[in-house]
Amino acid sequence: MKIILAIAAFLASLPGQAYGARALQENVRVALLKGAESIRIDGDGVLAADEGGEPLRLELPVQARRGRDGVVIGGRTVRKLVLAAPGAVQVNGKRYRGTVEVLPQEKGLLVVDELPIEEYLVGLINCEISSLWPMEAIKAQAVVARTYAVYQKKVRGGALYHLESSVLDQVYDGCDIEDSRAARGVKETAGEILTYAGEPIQAFYHSNCGGRTEVAENVWGVRLPYLRSVECDYCAVNPSARWEQTLTLKKLESLLRGGGVSVPGLRDIREGRRNESGRLADLVLVSARGMVTVPAVTFRKIVGYTVIKSTNFQVKVADDSATFTGRGYGHGVGLCQWGAKQRAADGFSYREILSYYYPGTVLEKIGGGVQDAR
Repeated sequence: MKIILAIAAFLASLPGQAYGARALQENVRVALLKGAESIRIDGDGVLAADEGGEPLRLELPVQARRGRDGVVIGGRTVRKLVLAAPGAVQVNGKRYRGTVEVLPQEKGLLVVDELPIEEYLVGLINCEISSLWPMEAIKAQAVVARTYAVYQKKVRGGALYHLESSVLDQVYDGCDIEDSRAARGVKETAGEILTYAGEPIQAFYHSNCGGRTEVAENVWGVRLPYLRSVECDYCAVNPSARWEQTLTLKKLESLLRGGGVSVPGLRDIREGRRNESGRLADLVLVSARGMVTVPAVTFRKIVGYTVIKSTNFQVKVADDSATFTGRGYGHGVGLCQWGAKQRAADGFSYREILSYYYPGTVLEKIGGGVQDAR
């Protein structure tokens, strides 16, 4: 057991937000956990303070839980718990750089990690792709992830956090899977983001487009000029380029009911319209009460993103089961990660990769400065 005496001055000295010439020190706030009943805190040299900056004396490891009036830790209740360490703070067995805040919510605890954006990206690379991929693909991923984070921070500036740590935004599991190749990809693109008309873009990306990327309006109903549908034959080598799933109609009926779509006595699923990228726009569900048309993106969300891997599929119903045969993995908008991997292997630079998947965008440094596109 270790006795830790937190020093509030140390917490106050941690890096804060910065812009312009200090743009690379800009911080982001990432929600690690939401609604947690309790968390386990550990680490070397961990410093803790309450909402007023008063040091807390803790024996580590220690549990923090949601109490009636705040966060209960070490026998006392605080309105906010702030944690930092020279290396990393450990939360539920995972290590995180920067400052970790634990806040009480209506249901459970909210755990937020605030850290420099460049450090966040090094930890993110091996969550989103693999640092064993060609370096130009790693650099492309670093730029789009940085751009996505900068955009979300701008949109959610006044919120408790800027990013989720899951597929709802970008997957981030802390610093345990950092490595030198991930760090190199981030360092060699330090501060670079994609812009359109002088503003950071919504840099959506996905695993595998299945041969052609999708336009944003077919997924979210909003047209963005830099998110066009482009041909992509480079992702065919991906194991998930083609997939198949079979589910019983009873299982589908139950899932749909849970998602707010009532189809009692589901007996058939028919393909509806397809959009210009070849993906299904909607499906017709035939039940004992008639037919219901459901957007394909809604159907995929309800049934499960890992089950129906994309909306580019065909469906056949037989023997009270539906078999879905499809191509690609993800919403299909923006960068195709497996396409970028193969393009990099074929000699394309990260700048060329980015300009292909985000036509009309400009590569700039945070705080201004157009980069050489060669």
